[in-house]
Amino acid sequence: MFKKILHPSIPLIFFLIFVISCKSSIPEAPVAEIIPYEMIIHGHTRVDNYYWLNEGDNPEVIEYLEAENAYTSEVLKHTEEFRERLFEEIVGRIKQDDQSVPTLDNGYYYYTRYEEGKEFPIYCRKKESMDAEEEILLNVNDMAEGYGYYQVSGLSVSPDNTYLSFGVDTLSRRKYTLHFKNLETGEILSQSIPLTNGYAVWVNDNRTIFYTTKDDMTLRSDRVWRYTINEDPSARREVYFEADDTYSVYVGKTKSRKYIGIYSSSTLSDEIRFLDADKPEGQFAVFHPRERDLLYSVDHYKDKFLVLTNDNAPNFRLMETPTNKTGKSNWKELIPHQPNILLTGIQVFADYLVLSERESGLTQIRIMPWDGSESHYLDFGEETYSAYAMNVPDFDSRYLRFYYSSLTTPGSSFEYDMETREKNLLKQEEVLGGFSSEDYETKRVYATAQDGVQVPISLVYRKGLEMNGENPALLYGYGSYGFSQDARFSSARLSLLDRGFVFAIAHIRGGQEMGRYWYEDGKLLNKKNTFTDFIACAEFLIEENYTNPSMLFAQGGSAGGLLVGAVANMAPELFRGILAGVAFVDVVTTMLDETIPLTTSEYDEWGNPNDPVYYEYMLSYSPYDNVEAKAYPAILATTGLHDSQVQYWEPAKWVAKLRATKTDNNPVLLRTNMEAGHGGAAGRFRRLREVALEYAFILDLAGVKK
Repeated sequence: MFKKILHPSIPLIFFLIFVISCKSSIPEAPVAEIIPYEMIIHGHTRVDNYYWLNEGDNPEVIEYLEAENAYTSEVLKHTEEFRERLFEEIVGRIKQDDQSVPTLDNGYYYYTRYEEGKEFPIYCRKKESMDAEEEILLNVNDMAEGYGYYQVSGLSVSPDNTYLSFGVDTLSRRKYTLHFKNLETGEILSQSIPLTNGYAVWVNDNRTIFYTTKDDMTLRSDRVWRYTINEDPSARREVYFEADDTYSVYVGKTKSRKYIGIYSSSTLSDEIRFLDADKPEGQFAVFHPRERDLLYSVDHYKDKFLVLTNDNAPNFRLMETPTNKTGKSNWKELIPHQPNILLTGIQVFADYLVLSERESGLTQIRIMPWDGSESHYLDFGEETYSAYAMNVPDFDSRYLRFYYSSLTTPGSSFEYDMETREKNLLKQEEVLGGFSSEDYETKRVYATAQDGVQVPISLVYRKGLEMNGENPALLYGYGSYGFSQDARFSSARLSLLDRGFVFAIAHIRGGQEMGRYWYEDGKLLNKKNTFTDFIACAEFLIEENYTNPSMLFAQGGSAGGLLVGAVANMAPELFRGILAGVAFVDVVTTMLDETIPLTTSEYDEWGNPNDPVYYEYMLSYSPYDNVEAKAYPAILATTGLHDSQVQYWEPAKWVAKLRATKTDNNPVLLRTNMEAGHGGAAGRFRRLREVALEYAFILDLAGVKK
């Protein structure tokens, strides 16, 4: 239960003084009104002085956020010219009239292209040959006119190539309205369906779709519907409701196009239902009932299903089962569990099975012929990199496509002949402005965590940089949900490297870089390993003379914002500044509120604080709850008013509390994008203005002015 001291309707008074003091060139910061809000659970009382900022429909909250934006602009005013130069520099490396590699699917080559100076993609296709006449599916630049935010998602074409479904989000709340286009006439149909996840699966009759909708408050995808296009949307039929609020549901189709699946998933459990794609009126059958701690995914091959599962296999194994006997008792092992190799995914071809694996923190791609001949791995040749098998819709193809990148190698798409083992570079990200990968050096090193575990770090810097302990450095981390942070190229990052920065990725526990155990050791009651691993990486960079505490910066976003927020409390003396994007910093309050999107589905990640054991553990690291009267690094916190994953008020309250509590004079700034959500601004150039702001912030603190 909760008890509050003051009713939220009491006027919320705050003040903002922009008058510059004669004693200082720094304007006075906004002061958030202190209105104590008492929360009692498990016999323990917390008092949140800034709980009123949760009221997003309160005009005074909006005024406060705008005041914070104005303050941030004023404090960083002296960097405006530098920011603009950075922005132009970053944009100047981008080939603006660019085009993706075409993908052949059902008789058409599909590709995406951009035009000079335009923010949004143009989705296109050509029939049978790239020499054919171009057909524009969607020009998002035209569609986005008049909107502050515009995002198109989930393009899906009917099997007969005549209809297109797609989702549109104009709020950045990930509430997509599903639209349909007749590709023969060019007409956008008048019927549309709101509150979806933006994606539809076509049945083989070319007129029926299955799609999911979301709960309007929690944004959990919870219902699956069947709908026939050109009908009134009210004629749709609900085919499945996911009643368990710790699960979310979505729909998909096997690569063979023979089955449609309903996928119910939580952090630790899956349940799949499947239907013959030729029988839209049929009943979905349960593949295998959900079990606690049983994860599985399914694809189809000839007369069997392939099942990737953690059943008696922490690092997963691959099973097979007949299409008419799908229960677990029928599963037979195809690829056994390996204690040192995490099996992360498969892609099925008529003659080959492609396995995605992770060993020693790095992705491997393994080609296994179905005829039983020897399998082999692709060789990537660098000690730290990112690689993955790209989707190839053509089931009968002998050509695999894969993506490769490293901290010095721009993103590259290759075509690989699985029969001859020849690879062909189809496209590499073009970096304008005289870039050469030979000018930079990358390496993989290891820090020793407090419990003796070796934590990988990927590093990149400009060749010739002297490691004298005086270099500015940016340490990036995430460490949650089992998401592995592979070493990828960023042309924007060159603006730091060319100014003497060392950039480092801390591959900390909570990710899955080193296998499933790496994830398990960084979640629930092991979550603090994520933070202490990051601190160990920072200490390593200092001890090995890559940098020093007055020149070291930390960066993390979302759950990575939780990371840097916790580290700011635990080891503030190691950092000069922190970039915290859409930061999940008010952990306990959020996880106690089941109306907030993602809360119930994430109990298996963070724990359920209604249990006193998890409550006490969360409370011991929650960044907002552990702010103390001590010196902190300079902090730039960014958020989006419409964020559906980490609500804007978390960083807003964190900044207010830090300012009121800390003992130093380092700036703590909040910037709220009033038109965006979790992913930031829409459009390829608008996002880069946010990058330029962040870079200018840390470059200025590092004493780099040009």
